[in-house]
Amino acid sequence: MTEEIQQPVEAASVVTATPVLADVPEEAQKKRFNKSARPQRGGGGRGGRGGNSRRPGAEVPAESDYEEKNIEVARVTRVTKGGKRMRFRVLSVIGNHKGRAGFGLAKGLDVAAATSKATTKARKSLITLPLVNETIPHAVEAKFAAARIILKPAPKGTGVKAGGPVRSVLELAGVPNVSAKILGSKNKVNNVKAVFKALRLLSSPVKANGQTESPESQSGAGQSVAV
Repeated sequence: MTEEIQQPVEAASVVTATPVLADVPEEAQKKRFNKSARPQRGGGGRGGRGGNSRRPGAEVPAESDYEEKNIEVARVTRVTKGGKRMRFRVLSVIGNHKGRAGFGLAKGLDVAAATSKATTKARKSLITLPLVNETIPHAVEAKFAAARIILKPAPKGTGVKAGGPVRSVLELAGVPNVSAKILGSKNKVNNVKAVFKALRLLSSPVKANGQTESPESQSGAGQSVAV
């Protein structure tokens, strides 16, 4: 008797289940099956991103061969309505010793944060120096605020004859032989800005026909100017 009762119940359940599937639109069924069949992204962290999804060289900066140097680290304060706010100011200079250099000035809550900001600014302000016979092509003078800088070419074997922040900038830029003089203010920030202003004024030697002369053809002229 129990078997006869169970069989009609199962048949009724089958009959009632088929209309439910039939009422579902085909588009909804396709979407449901597509979602279930879609492959899941690699896990391992929040957001579904895997740990090995990044490229191997994505974290390496483009200017990894540049050397960084902090010229000045100062503690500055600003008086506000609630009291004094203390920050750190860092003047950073970077260079690749191959004719490219840049500087950055930034503030931060600590020295590390200020250095990171200053280095980022320095990478965005890189300039290229025209070098002839391992020195600058001509003498140049620049002035920024109360600081005044004079740069003169020097013969081979002279080295970098400069002091203060000017020496650090020229060494990081990769100028083998040069003579420099700081006139006026001794403020390191103004002196660095004056040096880069002078370096931007440098231009490669140009022939009469308008073409830029190569360093090899200027071997005699560069030594005569330096003397």
